[in-house]
Amino acid sequence: MKYIEFFFWVASFLIVYSYLLYPVILFSLSRLLSKKDNQTFVVRQNDDSLPSVSVVISAYNEEACIEERIKNLLSLEYPHDKIRLLIASDGSTDDTNAILNSFDDPRLAVFCFEENRGKINVLNDLLSRVTSEITVFSDANTMFENDAILNLVAPFREDQVGAVCGELNLIDVFSGDNKDNLYWKYEQFLKFHESEIDALLGANGGIYAIRTTLYEPLPDNTIIDDFCIVMNVAKNNYKVVYNKEALASEEIAPTLKEEAGRRIRIGAGNYQSLSRLKWLLHPRYKWRWFSYLSHKVIRWFVPHLMIIALILNIILIWHPNSTYELLLACQAGFYAFWVMGELSLFKNTPIIGKIVSLITFFVSMNISLFKGFIRFLSTNLTATWQRTSR
Repeated sequence: MKYIEFFFWVASFLIVYSYLLYPVILFSLSRLLSKKDNQTFVVRQNDDSLPSVSVVISAYNEEACIEERIKNLLSLEYPHDKIRLLIASDGSTDDTNAILNSFDDPRLAVFCFEENRGKINVLNDLLSRVTSEITVFSDANTMFENDAILNLVAPFREDQVGAVCGELNLIDVFSGDNKDNLYWKYEQFLKFHESEIDALLGANGGIYAIRTTLYEPLPDNTIIDDFCIVMNVAKNNYKVVYNKEALASEEIAPTLKEEAGRRIRIGAGNYQSLSRLKWLLHPRYKWRWFSYLSHKVIRWFVPHLMIIALILNIILIWHPNSTYELLLACQAGFYAFWVMGELSLFKNTPIIGKIVSLITFFVSMNISLFKGFIRFLSTNLTATWQRTSR
């Protein structure tokens, strides 16, 4: 019985550590080790030292937003002679190609591929055509603030900076009640403080940039390209920094059900990256290694730990210590709230509704992650397009 107790408490501790204790430790380390003294990165459009920039976007069937996106990029504050947009349509079957070809601007280069090859193949193709110092990666449904690129390139004034991650705000245009929102802010908090100790992991896929020379072509079945691209930069001993002044926004689906397929796919990509980025597990990468284990690796196995903790807790109700009965009752209540959330109960109740919503999001997220793990083990992964309806 003592071994069952041991593994129960280990599983429980790791869950609590990854989501609650690690942020506290990270914040403390950030305050202790950061040497920036709240440094901000500011540049002006008329600064002659601004680097040349290429914005690359791979799109598939984006007729609903691609026109607005191009207009957004063409209106940004940045010297016209130093910015170029490379937009590729990956075998789109709607009006995406026609919309792209309707623009006439020397800064815009359009590539309409007949065959749908997947995002990674398109990115590898576009990067082979980039000649600028800095490459900015984004998505068709992401909108930049007017000074986003100015702020995104500012940290590159430091030679050792190899990649910069901007801040992405999620917008639910339908309900205004985005269940991702609190979790997303939590993730942004972690990114900021990981950056403070030079341990930032990945980037917000809708807004990040790298030194073009540091780009390494990815295998065509890579799923979470933003994470792998930025980690390849870090592998070469360059800094990855977070600049919250580089702002962008992105619409997301209003329901967990619509997002489930995307989450499963990303979950599979997490385990894929774990198998490909083994170098991150080496302690010589210091704080990045610590953050990778705490923020990513343990987190990716939380679904497994939740199952273990529940099964072992059921076994432990026969233990003389009544604490395990109380803990099982707490777990039962926790999952009861999840069921209520799935049934949309207490939706209009302010306090309880928010608690139910948060628990529903947490459990649903981990269910999708576990399904992603099964997909990773059981199928040959391909980087096919997985679009959110808009």
